[in-house]
Amino acid sequence: MRLTQRPVLAAIIVILASLLSACATQTPEQQTSGEIFDPYEQTNRKIHEFNKVIDKNLFRPASNGYVGFIPEPMVISFTNFSENLSLPSDVVDALLQGDFKTAGNGVARFAINTTVGFAGLADPATDFKIPQVDTDFGETLHVWGFGEGPIVELPFYGTTSRRDAVGVVANFFTNPLTFAPTRPVENIGVWAELLERMGDRGNYSDTVDSILYESADSYAQSRIIYLQNRRFELADDNPDGYLEPYDDPYADIYGDPYAE
Repeated sequence: MRLTQRPVLAAIIVILASLLSACATQTPEQQTSGEIFDPYEQTNRKIHEFNKVIDKNLFRPASNGYVGFIPEPMVISFTNFSENLSLPSDVVDALLQGDFKTAGNGVARFAINTTVGFAGLADPATDFKIPQVDTDFGETLHVWGFGEGPIVELPFYGTTSRRDAVGVVANFFTNPLTFAPTRPVENIGVWAELLERMGDRGNYSDTVDSILYESADSYAQSRIIYLQNRRFELADDNPDGYLEPYDDPYADIYGDPYAE
């Protein structure tokens, strides 16, 4: 990372941190009950409809074409490459969380997959039984004691919480492997993550379509699924309480609670 970028990144982190103390807050009773906190619902719904237009007319057909014409082994390799590029950021977040075991696993995975794995296109670290590493700055903020905050629908991204929205932006701007503001063409991590997301969107097209285009209220459905899975990831103590979003396209979690 160039030295001239550091003051900019520091300013970004300060601004993001200030967002966590914004005026919209839950009462202790609301936090304990785990109820949905969505004071910006009207705005969120407008952004959600915008995201659906982008998905239907651009991202969905592009993703289906990607997984339809690109051989599956290549799609897997591009996904491996993207995940490998995110490992340095994962390691930093694990250290900030005080999780040194996960940080060590991340270092080992990055070293092995970058060398033996042909710059991350392959995943020999998994063959060597090194656990997967998947964390982010949103989880770091959770460990530091920041609350979930209200629901936020981000343009081009989707449903998240205020805390995780801060994490998304922080991880993007602070990973030297994915952010090169002086030469956007060098943002190889951005293009790699885009391909990874296209692969997910294409491979799970039927499931995503059922949420976005077949449910009576796609915004409410997306919000419920996001909250269930994110709270499960952060709690990590009740494996039966939530479901992974892509485990089973026919699981009950995708039943429309607003359908008659």
